[in-house]
Amino acid sequence: MKPDDIQLLAYVNGELPARERDTVEQAMRRLPDVAGQVALLRASDLPYREAFAAQRLPPLPAGLARGIERLAQHHAARMPRVTVAAGANDPVVDPIDPAVASSGTARRRVAPAWLAAAFVAGAFIWGGIARLVPDGFAGLGGADGLLADAPATRGWIAAAAGYQQLYSHDTLASVSVDPHLTASTLGEIRRLDGLALTIPDLRAAGLAFKRLQRLRFQDRPLAQIVYLPEHGAPVALCVMRENRPDEAVAEHTVEHMDVVTWRSAGLRYALIGRPGDADLALLARRIADADGEPLFSSLGTAPAADASANGTAPPAG
Repeated sequence: MKPDDIQLLAYVNGELPARERDTVEQAMRRLPDVAGQVALLRASDLPYREAFAAQRLPPLPAGLARGIERLAQHHAARMPRVTVAAGANDPVVDPIDPAVASSGTARRRVAPAWLAAAFVAGAFIWGGIARLVPDGFAGLGGADGLLADAPATRGWIAAAAGYQQLYSHDTLASVSVDPHLTASTLGEIRRLDGLALTIPDLRAAGLAFKRLQRLRFQDRPLAQIVYLPEHGAPVALCVMRENRPDEAVAEHTVEHMDVVTWRSAGLRYALIGRPGDADLALLARRIADADGEPLFSSLGTAPAADASANGTAPPAG
């Protein structure tokens, strides 16, 4: 089977598991056009981070620093005191010795602070705007939506939604499910990634299972289950571990995609699809309530589950 663009991009980014990586490399040896696509994708992988790191940035103007400090103090005085525990992904910044603050080295080290100051000022402006936005504003998902989550949480959901935008119906229309590969990948997700994942059977809602992928976001495991309706764009169920209290189903709009999220048993779920293609809220409640038997529950039942996923056999257990 010829790899699709999504697989080739994941291969270039180093995101494919070993078995899928071997499959792509075999296709590259057999098919010159596949090798050419990979070469083009690799050619576009330019060192942007290194290029921007070499930029000479001006020092933070003293007047701007004082103005931001006054603004921060004024804002803090009006807001209730909140204590937030440091997260595992929070950056650690060492204090700068005043004795060396005036040196050229220190100025280069502090140069990015100019950008940080601009970000802080923007954050205060955003805080004022956000209070004026109605709860139902689609671009924000409501005041009780994703803006209330930790930045890392919203980050992976936004990344997954952006990734899902690349999919079209044709992307997966010709993809055949490999039951043994899927069952093996499911076992790796459970064993290596520590995600107690099942693959919901959504055929009753007109969605056929097409693909299970092991992804990573900020070095954290992220599972993606992709379904295909008879018409319309694919729908993805993405799962990441979050050891926080359970959370009811909630609807959002992220990256111009409909997103329904909930949290259960230490796992955060995000059901993602194009606006208007499917009733994601209803699907999410069915999945959250474990309505129906899962597919690919074990290697022994994988072939039957595969047949059922393509609509040719009864639901698999």
